[in-house]
Amino acid sequence: MNEVKSAVRVLEVLELLAQAEKPLALKEVVDELGYPKSSTHNLLATLVARGYAVRGEADRYTLSDTYRNGPGWICGPEARLIELAGPVMRELRDGCGETIMLGVLNHDCRLKTLERCSGTQPVRYESPLGSCLPSYCTAMGRALLAARDDGQIERYLAHERIVQYTRHTLVDRDLIRQHIAKARREGFAVSDQEMDIGGSGVAAPVLNAKGETVAALNVAALSSRFAERREDIIAAVKRHALVLSNRLGWH
Repeated sequence: MNEVKSAVRVLEVLELLAQAEKPLALKEVVDELGYPKSSTHNLLATLVARGYAVRGEADRYTLSDTYRNGPGWICGPEARLIELAGPVMRELRDGCGETIMLGVLNHDCRLKTLERCSGTQPVRYESPLGSCLPSYCTAMGRALLAARDDGQIERYLAHERIVQYTRHTLVDRDLIRQHIAKARREGFAVSDQEMDIGGSGVAAPVLNAKGETVAALNVAALSSRFAERREDIIAAVKRHALVLSNRLGWH
């Protein structure tokens, strides 16, 4: 069987990153695979641009958690979104110490988490990547639903199975509508122990160059820490969502 040389190189770089126990520098990839430095750099840059790899601190590369831990391969606009969001998420994480997540809505208006930047706190709150979560009781879901028209929201609420995950979960559809409308007015949404006892989230919308909401940026924190720093965390997530929106062309 004749192999395509360029394809083999891409796959070998991906396999190396997947097997590595720590992020790799360009020199380490070159030494391991024996490719020319310039072409290896271009391969890595392409993988980062497509969202398959992450270029982190000290110019070290690692496979994106999206592919290491699921839900699978992402391309196109979502890959570019992940690439641009990485530095913004790390800056937000470093500022507040909490877990940062980036999410979008799927075709059923349910929440899909694209990327996660784990917090620096010894005890932290976070959700798995790629999970198809209900939007009505999550901060990211509400922030994203707030950008949809009333007809889309009604169709979602008509088909979604409303479950009371904790004693704090909103299950009354009128109250859910009110919280979505509030998120639309205020530019952020909060979910306080509605999915898990002891876990809270606050999310702000991310806009593209056309002013369309394409994602939500979220801070996930232990409820006790969120209560203590609520206003600071809300201000931080709104500020960083605006930074990411600017990087996507929104002004």
